[in-house]
Amino acid sequence: MNLHQFKFVQEAVRRNLNLTEAAKALHTSQPGVSKAILELEQELGIDIFTRHGKRLKRVTEPGQEVLHSIERILAEVNNLKRIGEQYSQQDRGTLSIAATHTQARYVLPKPVAQLRTTYPLVNVSMHQGAPGQVAQMVLDEVAELGMATESLADYPDLVTLPCYAWEHVLVLPLGHPLVNQPLSLAALADQPLVTYHPSFTGRTRIDNAFAKAHLQPRVALEAIDSDVIKTYVRLGMGVGIVAEMAMNEKNEEDLVSRPLGHLLGHNVARVAFKRGAYLRNFVYEFAQMLNPALTQKVLQEAMQTPWMAHASNPP
Repeated sequence: MNLHQFKFVQEAVRRNLNLTEAAKALHTSQPGVSKAILELEQELGIDIFTRHGKRLKRVTEPGQEVLHSIERILAEVNNLKRIGEQYSQQDRGTLSIAATHTQARYVLPKPVAQLRTTYPLVNVSMHQGAPGQVAQMVLDEVAELGMATESLADYPDLVTLPCYAWEHVLVLPLGHPLVNQPLSLAALADQPLVTYHPSFTGRTRIDNAFAKAHLQPRVALEAIDSDVIKTYVRLGMGVGIVAEMAMNEKNEEDLVSRPLGHLLGHNVARVAFKRGAYLRNFVYEFAQMLNPALTQKVLQEAMQTPWMAHASNPP
């Protein structure tokens, strides 16, 4: 058995048992992938997959155990690579970050620039996606660090830590009646709202606040991008609800923002790492650039903490 066979099995599962797609992802041929998996099954003396003709149908029960072992083996192989990079090239490499649009656009630029100043030979690869996609990219080791507000704490194979707290703000065009009036959920429910898609940037907290007050908001438009929300507020589509960090720029003179933490509560953005991963020194330093409290000691202790103990003590 060899690492190529392990990678072929893992990629086949990632691609929903589509060997053609797995072969494309691994830059090889579909027959080669199929042959390598069959050879591994013959060597192990079990079927990893059930088949219908030449098509894979599902992972067998022993195949599930094989898959878990393969994931651990390949994770340790990646750790070995990082250890080698750490000690042979301590000031260079690539930091891959997965983040939602809001984090990538408004939060990460300064710490990324700081990292590049401190480590000019470290390249940064930025991947954007929905919170669930961010989590999956960290699990699949496409990214070494993930950052989002939603979902990250729901994955037992991720170590997640609070990074910073934030609140939503109401975005209004100049002259809107709510610029000077007292704010309430009832007043907001009377307005057409332009805000985030349900899976992004604390939208769950917005919906829960209205539901708890037995109010039904009038959502006129949903988007994943704060800039898109502000654009439609400018066009008169409605009043916007965005993350506070999206309103800290100098080019917002035509808009007014008002804090909504007292109505909607506060949110926590979290950073995530794959449990058991080896982190290089510049990854530890970058985490501390995000939040000085995220020291190397804190991260190392969190990486060693069982998930249930970690999950039962939220920030």
